Amino acid sequence: MKHRTCRGYTLIELLAVLGVLSVLAMAVAPLAELTTQRYKEQALRDALWQIRGALDAYKQAVDAGQIARVPGASGYPPNLAVLVDGAPGSQGHRVYFLRRLPRDPFAPVEAPAESTWALRSYASPPDAPRPGADVYDVMSRSERLGSNGVPLKDW
Repeated sequence: MKHRTCRGYTLIELLAVLGVLSVLAMAVAPLAELTTQRYKEQALRDALWQIRGALDAYKQAVDAGQIARVPGASGYPPNLAVLVDGAPGSQGHRVYFLRRLPRDPFAPVEAPAESTWALRSYASPPDAPRPGADVYDVMSRSERLGSNGVPLKDW
């Protein structure tokens, strides 16, 4: 009688391989989550830098007379859309400060970019920011903590 040799893996060998792969997957998942968190934090940092720079440039343009100052106003834009849509300049042309408004990377994707930001007016105190007649600063609406332990809304 011929002896047949079976080629293949036993059930025990397959279970051992699956066990090792699951341990590796559990080790990689937190690293992937941390990488995603850091990417979003960098995007938030960049977006805040762009918007705050545009807010400061708008204020400088008002102070320099390139944009007409509304009597009694702070000189900051009335909303974020003005930074993209442009403000009427003193020489008849529009003055633009952003090509597009960055969105908060921690906000829901379906929300429009302007509504993803919490606004602070010039008249509101720093410890209790709230919107008002102008936009002095922006912050994230997210309640999450950053990887540095500081809440994202306080960046």
